[in-house]
Amino acid sequence: MTITAERECVRPAEGEQTGHARKRPLSAKALGKKGEDAAVRYLHQHGYDILERNWTCFAGEADIIARDGEALVFIEVKTRSDIRQGFPSEAVDAKKRATYEKIALAYISESEFVDVPIRFDVVAIVAAQKGRAMIRHHINAFAVA
Repeated sequence: MTITAERECVRPAEGEQTGHARKRPLSAKALGKKGEDAAVRYLHQHGYDILERNWTCFAGEADIIARDGEALVFIEVKTRSDIRQGFPSEAVDAKKRATYEKIALAYISESEFVDVPIRFDVVAIVAAQKGRAMIRHHINAFAVA
């Protein structure tokens, strides 16, 4: 004799809490936002003055524009939930570097900065469990051609 049990799947009502909440994976956009927030905190702790976040022009968007001493720094933030597809910094290819150079030229042309050194950094973040992350800051990750 076979006994089969049926269980009804009951979802909590909107706003109702359950005793055991499951974490859903973040969307790529939400993960990117959390990564940028973490990068800003990290850079601020290391003495950077954040000038702009998500600055947009005809060429694209710079995740972070900051001052580090005398240098004007354009920072690309790459965040991943794991490294199955490689490290985040590996996603900053020649096309992305060329885009950042155009963004820097556009920013300089609209700003009052004159004769300041420009640098391009990459902040690579791999999100871990329990709100922790590995942050790797690639200073002067690529040079202007």
